[in-house]
Amino acid sequence: MTRIQLAPPAPTTAPGRLAGMPRWFVTLFLTDMWERFSFYGMQAILFLYAVAPRADGGLGLGVGTATALFGLYMALVFLAAVPGAWIGDRLLGARRTTLYGGLVIAAGHTCMALPGAWSIWAGLGLLIAGTGLLKPNMGVLLSDFYGDGDVTRREAAFSIFYMSIQVSALIAPVVTGFLGETVDWHLGFAAAAVGMYAGVLQFALGRRHFGPVGAQPAHPIGAAARRRLFRRTGYLVAVVAGLLGADALAGTLRVEHALIPLGLTVLGVPVLLFRRLLRHPAITPVERLRVYGFIRLFLGSAVFWMIFTQSGSVLSQFARESVDREVFGFLVPASWFQSLHPLFILAVAPLGAWLWVRLGDRLGVPVKFALGLGLVAASYLVMAVVAVRAAEAPVSPVWLLLVFLLQAAGELALAPVGISAAGTAAPAFYRSQMMGLWWLSAAVGAAVGGRIGQLAPALPQPAYYAALALVALAVGLVLLARRVRIRRLLTAGVPAA
Repeated sequence: MTRIQLAPPAPTTAPGRLAGMPRWFVTLFLTDMWERFSFYGMQAILFLYAVAPRADGGLGLGVGTATALFGLYMALVFLAAVPGAWIGDRLLGARRTTLYGGLVIAAGHTCMALPGAWSIWAGLGLLIAGTGLLKPNMGVLLSDFYGDGDVTRREAAFSIFYMSIQVSALIAPVVTGFLGETVDWHLGFAAAAVGMYAGVLQFALGRRHFGPVGAQPAHPIGAAARRRLFRRTGYLVAVVAGLLGADALAGTLRVEHALIPLGLTVLGVPVLLFRRLLRHPAITPVERLRVYGFIRLFLGSAVFWMIFTQSGSVLSQFARESVDREVFGFLVPASWFQSLHPLFILAVAPLGAWLWVRLGDRLGVPVKFALGLGLVAASYLVMAVVAVRAAEAPVSPVWLLLVFLLQAAGELALAPVGISAAGTAAPAFYRSQMMGLWWLSAAVGAAVGGRIGQLAPALPQPAYYAALALVALAVGLVLLARRVRIRRLLTAGVPAA
């Protein structure tokens, strides 16, 4: 799992230091910090903006539609990393792809800061595309500065990035939430845009310290393949634009018309990728067994993220309507509750790392997955109880603190272990792609969770929360019951200790 180890990395290919850190590392660190600030800042207010009445400057969407929109947005952000990584590896190189991704993200936040429905939809599309370009290639750049033998420093560098992500996620909702909820929604989006422009500027200025790292694609495609790709991409864009245009001219264009096909795409891509992997001529019988074991973890992870990602939509709605948010006469913005999760991640992560080291292999991967699902189930059981009390009067915010604490512990039990399992189960020829395939479980979960969230307005709150808890608990129990079989699949071909 990710280790919380804050030892500074040392440069390997690019000279120059700043405050004891390599200049290239400072550039990457600040770019990632500002990008995460903009991402989490916008995410914290997206759902609340979508359900806010038009008279208050919002989109005026129903809670169900807004929940589906939020879930699909999160899903597409994860999904976009797959083509984004390919573009960096085969077309542009990690350095240019990261820069272009930052510019696209900044343009997306700028669109979100402008009034008008068209600018919101354009902004969301640009944010998805830009994040898909930037995030995977940022990781590639960081890895490329270290040789294969410098594992310790590389892990330390990723640990620092992990901590920076949580700090950004902690601060960003406070800034954008205050501006968006108390002043103007578009001002909150503008704050996210300022953060991303700062990241792009310092990346553009600092990339001169990179030397040759990331300047060229690692596995460039030929000219004929490039032309064929551009031609097919043009056809696809033309078809999509034509369908949307015809829908708009007919006066029948609705948000649902985009949500359904995009959601099906998110669900279909992992199926096609797993099918292609299992039928690949280079895969060995032992590797195929490990992939079958990994698929079981993939499904468990998808259920976890299906429930977990609703914290940004369903729980935001609960915080806005059912929580006593007044503190000394100040009404705490509902979006500020989104800062609780990173706060608890920062607080619990060292304890989690120590606990896994102490336990060693006594708890296998399926058991840790079951624990993560059990914790997120417990969080929604708490919500079911609290929702009963909230029907009578607003409840104390302390209840949401407990909910987010349980979810943070659940993420730390499942997510880092899943990343490690993806590397262990990956066939020799598929190691880099396997990590992208792992994160598609979050895309599937977010997409399905968004659709399920449409049921929330139609069901009593306690029943809805209890149903989510029971689903997570049931899947966790299945993994627990099948733990021996799953562990044998994941360790197929590995000599017994």
